[in-house]
Amino acid sequence: MTLATTDIHHRAKEMAPSTTPPAGMTDLRNLTRLQLTDRLAQWGITATNAAHLFRLLQQPGVHRLHDLAGLVKRQTRDQLAHRAFVSTLTPSHTERSEDGTVKFAFGLPCGATIESVLIPTTHLRHTLCISSQAGCAMGCRFCLTGAMGFKRNLTPAEMVNQVLAAMEYMIASGVVRATPRELINNLVFMGMGEPLANYDHLLTALAILMDEQGLEFTERRVTVSTCGLVPRIGDLGRDVRVNLAISLHAADDATRDQLMPVNRTYPLETLLAACREFPLRKGKVILMEYILIKGINDSAATARLLADRLEGIPCRINLLPYNETESLPYERPEPEQIKSFQKILRDRGYLALVRDSRGADISAACGQLAGRSA
Repeated sequence: MTLATTDIHHRAKEMAPSTTPPAGMTDLRNLTRLQLTDRLAQWGITATNAAHLFRLLQQPGVHRLHDLAGLVKRQTRDQLAHRAFVSTLTPSHTERSEDGTVKFAFGLPCGATIESVLIPTTHLRHTLCISSQAGCAMGCRFCLTGAMGFKRNLTPAEMVNQVLAAMEYMIASGVVRATPRELINNLVFMGMGEPLANYDHLLTALAILMDEQGLEFTERRVTVSTCGLVPRIGDLGRDVRVNLAISLHAADDATRDQLMPVNRTYPLETLLAACREFPLRKGKVILMEYILIKGINDSAATARLLADRLEGIPCRINLLPYNETESLPYERPEPEQIKSFQKILRDRGYLALVRDSRGADISAACGQLAGRSA
């Protein structure tokens, strides 16, 4: 079931950017299928009806219980009416880049703003970059989100609702796919916040998004990024199968201490040891994200040290030339320096790709999400 494009577009216009959740009521989108079944059983609703309701809740266009009229028995809706509600996120602001990237700003009831980014790739494929927190407590020096400070963790529903809101935007824009799942090809938890610092809510959101009775994102379609919360890396490998991305950005502790305060708690050797122990299925690799910053971490000596440090870790290295901003003092290396850094890694046998971040003209690129649309 998917609501018609015109219905979604009309409802999105009607809704306020943020609404206060009803006090004491259960947000049905915060629950995994098993949690929903247990909760509804307490209210006298059968497991069959609970499974049907879960499937409907993972569809774009469902903004409230009333939207389920004709799809869920009236008796079930009546049983839910005074106990539960369906949360939603509607963009308070949307920007489209020259390269087709779309940035969504969502106002939250607490007054904070979060952002997510829809990135078109080849062959009509789309990747959605999701936020896991409002702001961030990690304080990475090159990141505008870190400069915001930490506001709060997002709920599982707020992560799931970013996906559904992006799907609704695509449908309203005329994108046609056989199922909602086919609208978005990949989910990357690389937006605002440190996903592993919101671990329990992250796991719940992943269970909802990856459920075979819901949107059914498979493990190869989902990537979780971390700046290096080592204990949680081990937990992630044990609790769920997803792709792991490490925000590395330095090859020595002195530089990483300068750029990323988390390194003072979990230095490089500790972080890389956790990467070596992370369970990988055959053919899988860890993504090493490395922002190249002029004069700080882009030298030939640094490239050689990085190659040494990563030895024995199945990985792909994504080199991201720094996205300059007036708010921070860092600069992008010259193209020749970037190519030289890449060549050293490739000559050592690594798959090292230079990734030009998308959406830089609308502050949607890596490290640029800062809730400015609030």
